[in-house]
Amino acid sequence: MSKSCLIVDDSKVIRKVARHILEALNYTVDEAADGREALDTCRQNVPDVILLDWNMPVMSGIEFLRAIDNDPLSSRPKIVFCTTENGNAHIKAAIDAGADEYIMKPFDRETLQTKLALVGLG
Repeated sequence: MSKSCLIVDDSKVIRKVARHILEALNYTVDEAADGREALDTCRQNVPDVILLDWNMPVMSGIEFLRAIDNDPLSSRPKIVFCTTENGNAHIKAAIDAGADEYIMKPFDRETLQTKLALVGLG
């Protein structure tokens, strides 16, 4: 059975690149353009992992993390924060808010595969 990933990013280009990599790794992929849309998607079908952007309109990545932890989902997906923010304070804030891992943009297949392995989906 293939694993599932929800890509949450307001950039269509990033979603397309991530989808291409994930599908090559045999993931089934869903996309959301912001945290609110991602939360709605998770309520219908919880993915194995979420690639989550930091800066988005409507609901940011951090706001999404807080919301998903307060939502009675059937299971808790692994969450890999995906952002251009590379300061230690941002990394700590993401992990403190519930992210399982952290990846810098731009990323490649090898980097993404490594991070997925680190959260137990390698």
